[in-house]
Amino acid sequence: MAEQVISQTKLFVSGLPRKMRGKHLREEFEKFWEVVFARVVLDNETGRSRGFGFVEFANAEDAAKAQAEMNEKEIWERQVRVDFAKENPERMQAREEAKVVKMNPDEGNVVKLNLDQDEELDMAA
Repeated sequence: MAEQVISQTKLFVSGLPRKMRGKHLREEFEKFWEVVFARVVLDNETGRSRGFGFVEFANAEDAAKAQAEMNEKEIWERQVRVDFAKENPERMQAREEAKVVKMNPDEGNVVKLNLDQDEELDMAA
């Protein structure tokens, strides 16, 4: 297993309500900061929240403010814990190398990944 590093822009949020989804988590954090990505991890069998998720911010400053201000706050009547996420450096590098190109506003974004032929990108993180 690869060594993990602490992300500067991605937070791990635990203690989430079972009915919460990624869009709800994003809404809670983007009230105050620029959120790039939010995801609640779901149980594969039941489709219900596993009680934790991730929020990624546009910059390290917003992530640090969000961590400090949201840790041990209540979301939907549940106290959440917010810490900086631990990540696999290879996944972080692959995400950094991904380029988002606006092709046509009506078609949305296209993501181009610069991966070697033998590399695989695990999007589960």
